[in-house]
Amino acid sequence: MQNRIDKKFEELKTLKKKAFIAFITAGDPNLKVTEELVCSFEGVNVDIVELGVPFSDPLADGPTIQAASRRALAKGVTLKKILNTVKNIRVKTDIPICLMTYYNPVFHYGEKKFVEDVKKCGVDGLIIPDLPYQEAKVLIESARKHDVATIMFLTPTTTEKRMKEVVKAATGFIYYVSLTGVTGERKSLPSDIAGHIKSARKVSKKPICVGFGISNAEQVKAMSKIADGVIVGSAIVNEINKNVGKKDIVKKVSIFVSKLAR
Repeated sequence: MQNRIDKKFEELKTLKKKAFIAFITAGDPNLKVTEELVCSFEGVNVDIVELGVPFSDPLADGPTIQAASRRALAKGVTLKKILNTVKNIRVKTDIPICLMTYYNPVFHYGEKKFVEDVKKCGVDGLIIPDLPYQEAKVLIESARKHDVATIMFLTPTTTEKRMKEVVKAATGFIYYVSLTGVTGERKSLPSDIAGHIKSARKVSKKPICVGFGISNAEQVKAMSKIADGVIVGSAIVNEINKNVGKKDIVKKVSIFVSKLAR
């Protein structure tokens, strides 16, 4: 069976459309809301969901996602509970799901066992920001065996030589980090993104999706003109936090996301 991420990009290419990828922190405000949000996203033009595993020391994340991680961890959210949530989600929707986690939980879980279990639960791709491709041999081999995508990062400072190696190790799509620094909403994005993506296209035929700092519909529109997909995280996490405790939290967040995805 074809990986859901590859299938989605093929489908979008045929329709001449770009991917909208929504990031949320699993378990913020709780796993029940996470489950409901992921299921609702399919109906508001989200193509892929990036589900963040809360971690105590998230080096790539800015204040918004760090705070969401702390809230989820305080509620006792664990990797195993998140995988169980993905299993529940899979009963209701076929939307492609990427798990964004740091390497520490994977190391403690055991790399091969981790890949086997994420596959069983219905995860389609893995994003591990602090695991460089040179150190990811076991994980990449295991992921290929189980048809789980290994999504790798390119940044504005990636050299051409490294770019070629990263692209070789990546499956699913390439995550292009729009700026140096951490995640978080930005009023403006660097003007040289188009040039960097052009360079990446010379070495890769894989879809390239832009993330970090994208926080409003105008930025989504601008980035979708130069990339194959756009990733929005902090702006959505902020919207979730604004509506915590409200009965219609899922509806309100879905309306917000639909405006970005449109």
